[in-house]
Amino acid sequence: MAKIPPLLETRNLTMRFGGVVANDDVNFALDEMELRCLIGPNGAGKSTFFKMLTGQLTPSEGTIRFRNHPIDGNLPHQIARLGIGIKTQIPNVFNGLSVRENIWLSARRAARREASGRAAAIVDDVLERIMLTGLAGAIVGQLSHGQRQWVEIGTVLAAEPELILLDEPAAGMTDEETVRTAEIIREINKTRALIVVEHDMEFIKMIAKTVTVFHQGRIMIEESVDAVLADSRVRDVYLGKKVAA
Repeated sequence: MAKIPPLLETRNLTMRFGGVVANDDVNFALDEMELRCLIGPNGAGKSTFFKMLTGQLTPSEGTIRFRNHPIDGNLPHQIARLGIGIKTQIPNVFNGLSVRENIWLSARRAARREASGRAAAIVDDVLERIMLTGLAGAIVGQLSHGQRQWVEIGTVLAAEPELILLDEPAAGMTDEETVRTAEIIREINKTRALIVVEHDMEFIKMIAKTVTVFHQGRIMIEESVDAVLADSRVRDVYLGKKVAA
């Protein structure tokens, strides 16, 4: 039986800015329905890697394949149409609209020319999955930081991507909001693959099975959460005394 190719794969991915090598020969693979966390110290190359995946940067060398088709060199809107959605650190929502209206705008694009009830069905499903059905009519600008982050996750999910990229989704959240965000991500992972860049190891422990550690532009280790936490190299370059194994 032929092996199923990864949902997303990079081969020898390299990004140079003049004499600075931000990513160096990165080989990465994500399977269907997988949830992967990326960690690493500042300047390790995580953000550059993310920007290449989403078309914000064109690799100097190497390839990116999504569903076994090359996407390196594609523009961000082209990559989004292929089925890759991204949520950035700063919420990108319409503060003057309600939660439902924000999500509906994204769902309408996903529904395209299908029956008009299709977008409404997407909205209802997303509201339930991000646990905001009770706040569907609330104006987004009046919500807490965590709730606004969940609304943006909802708008990404409503576009029905096959892969969702989340950049520090728990940043700035209260402990309660962080726990709820982990619940939302686990719920989304029942039907979508995700890549999550995050610094909070306690949060990562709530959601991750496999963790990829970047260091000096390369992948240093790619293992289970427990193996990463126990690795002396990871402790030396990143974790220090911030988390106990």
